[in-house]
Amino acid sequence: MPDTPVAPSGPRPPLPVVVNLDDSDSPSDVMDALFLDRFTTGEQPHSHALTLDRAKPDATLLPPGARVLWGAKDEDRSSVLAEGEGWTILSSRWKHRADVTVTATGPELAARILAEATDGALDEPEPEPEDVTMGFWYLAPQRGPRRMTRRIAAAPWEEARPNYTAPVAASMDRLMKLTPEDVSGRLLLLHGPPGTGKTSALRTLARSWQEWCQVDCVLDPERLFNDIGYLMDIAIGEDDGTEKERWRLLLLEDCDELVRGGAKEATGQALSRLLNLTDGLLGQGRNVLVGLTTNEDLERLHPAIVRPGRCLARIEVGPLTRAESAAWLGREEGVPTEGATLAELFALRRGLSPADLPEPRTPAPGLYL
Repeated sequence: MPDTPVAPSGPRPPLPVVVNLDDSDSPSDVMDALFLDRFTTGEQPHSHALTLDRAKPDATLLPPGARVLWGAKDEDRSSVLAEGEGWTILSSRWKHRADVTVTATGPELAARILAEATDGALDEPEPEPEDVTMGFWYLAPQRGPRRMTRRIAAAPWEEARPNYTAPVAASMDRLMKLTPEDVSGRLLLLHGPPGTGKTSALRTLARSWQEWCQVDCVLDPERLFNDIGYLMDIAIGEDDGTEKERWRLLLLEDCDELVRGGAKEATGQALSRLLNLTDGLLGQGRNVLVGLTTNEDLERLHPAIVRPGRCLARIEVGPLTRAESAAWLGREEGVPTEGATLAELFALRRGLSPADLPEPRTPAPGLYL
């Protein structure tokens, strides 16, 4: 029998590096290519990287003793390429976010240089009493699913409650007091006309649930259920480091096309994957809730969305009555006969003339105007 070929041992020859540049490339693009040289050739075969959502403006993002080789700054980005004994670092900064990547001769050296470069660089603003931490998912064109966190303002429910008509406030009372032991159904549906305060209610909900639930907003829900890799990253989640067994609430806003009656035909498998995430195999073993907002009328929603047992809560958020609107404003003058949405009330408070408000809300059958 012929001898089995044996793979050669020892260092491999370096890969050839070819860089094509044209007039669409910037100096920062050139630095990105230069940075990869030592990693590609195998001179520094280990790489560690870190993204800072909020970097201090005065942070150099370089370790002590770094020798700066290249620097570039344009309207959107500033970059520095530097080196030291056995390592190279590329630090790029945008308005708030910063990316720091290190290549080195060994993994321990790469980790140490990265830690030194980013030590104390994260800018953590002092939380305000009415702030709550929320995550934001999006699909970056070349980097895949990404999650960033922000502190956002959220009023306590006691303060926000007068913004909603009595039946909605009563339903919200129960929702705000929910605990993990009370969870039955994985889908939270808020529907109703624009400007009624659905998004504001979700911010307040994030504050009310912050002790047991991590709230993430998906910025591009239209892509989520059409990209399997993106959906799997969302389903698996990214813990915020506080507790391992916390629940997660994924917020998908303005999902009209996904949840209306013809969704199956219009969006293919997207609706099926949404339902699979809430009570199918994809959601098994994951403490995941999905919150949807839509301007669609309940009668136009897909029956699978609103079937009994699937929804944790299904709340139609409508305008305040005329009496409630007058109480909210502190006057009856200028209040529309049919009442007003929260957005209209804020406009009236700012001095907008009642004549400048939209036409009275008299929806056509099955539609909100």
